[in-house]
Amino acid sequence: MTRDDMSQNAESLKLTDPEPTLDARRRRLNFRAWHRGTKETDLMVGAFVARNIAAFTEAELLELEQILELPDVDLADWLMGRRPIPAEVVSPLLTRMTVECTQSGAGLPPDLRP
Repeated sequence: MTRDDMSQNAESLKLTDPEPTLDARRRRLNFRAWHRGTKETDLMVGAFVARNIAAFTEAELLELEQILELPDVDLADWLMGRRPIPAEVVSPLLTRMTVECTQSGAGLPPDLRP
């Protein structure tokens, strides 16, 4: 599968027509997750957020807001397992995100994963 194929498939996860049940804060966080800077990080973070945003607790929303403030290059390295997450930024949500992002097919819709 090419990078373009992955990008097109990931588009299907985006909430382009947000569910009416998502409040404005969740819609804003979903948008920010898909528009970080690098395409690779957009795919990892955006897909994770799109799959989980509706069920996030208030505490997880706060964690997500903090995660979205992290530098794109650092976040990509941590999510791909190239570098360990520093103690000063590690959180349960970031750890969960890292576990999901290091699985085969991360960033792809569930029906396209190996």
